[in-house]
Amino acid sequence: MQNLSVTQTNTIKISIVQDFKEITKMRLALSVVFSSVAGYLLGVETVSWSTLILLAVGGYFMVGASNAYNQIIERNLDKLMDRTKNRPIPSGRMSVNTAFAIATFFTIAGISVLYTINPQTAMFGAISIFIYVSLYTPLKTKTPLSVFVGAIPGAIPFMLGWVAATNNFGIEPGTLFMIQFFWQFPHFWAIGWFLFDDYKKGGFFMLPTGKRDQGTAVQVIIYTLWTVVTSLVPVFGVTGKLYLTPVSGVILLFLGIILIRSAVRLYKVRDAKTAKQLMLMSVLYITLLQVIYVVDKFVRIWI
Repeated sequence: MQNLSVTQTNTIKISIVQDFKEITKMRLALSVVFSSVAGYLLGVETVSWSTLILLAVGGYFMVGASNAYNQIIERNLDKLMDRTKNRPIPSGRMSVNTAFAIATFFTIAGISVLYTINPQTAMFGAISIFIYVSLYTPLKTKTPLSVFVGAIPGAIPFMLGWVAATNNFGIEPGTLFMIQFFWQFPHFWAIGWFLFDDYKKGGFFMLPTGKRDQGTAVQVIIYTLWTVVTSLVPVFGVTGKLYLTPVSGVILLFLGIILIRSAVRLYKVRDAKTAKQLMLMSVLYITLLQVIYVVDKFVRIWI
């Protein structure tokens, strides 16, 4: 009986941890933290580990808060979709009040932590939560334009790191913002494509034409091209202190061509499998882009 009780206790603890990870979307939050850290390393002259830790913690809080609010608002719609029906709230494992308490605590803690870095960082973090929760979330069931609105908070983390490092918003963080802004479209439209039927159950409008058709596929290609072009702008020395060497530019161009080919393949094939491949390639692209940008900077410094 004692062993059974211990097992049950451990199961409950695991369940609580798992629900916490799901309500804050831990994997997504960590990817956002990664972007913020990359932006910080690009902008900083001398790395402050304390600031870096504050940025990571504050960034996680802000994303976690946005995701928790989102799941509170969409709890009834989440019940209708296979991919979301087992989330903590729709499954009944977590109450709305508990989720709201987590979201509120994360909001206050996130803004406070980012404010200790500098006020501008806290301001952009707060703007990100506001747009994601108050604009993007309700628009998802109203119009495909929700993706455009959602791309704004989605693009803030990369530039947020630079602002945290410099306490300044200029052409450099603006460029980082635009790179990740354009990247959002092929990424989320690919997700909207292969999860089309599930999104339809919840009444979400994710694709630009509302259909998995030629029009959507064309727009995926256009925004993929914009993503690649914007990513290469720093090579030409027109973005202030944000610079990319030609060697890194060639590597990034090669990755961009692969990403464009994935988008063109979706146009030709137009099936869920190809859309998922594009989504995975888009994640690989933005991750390697951020790594290349950071490595390029520090290699130039060491040389």
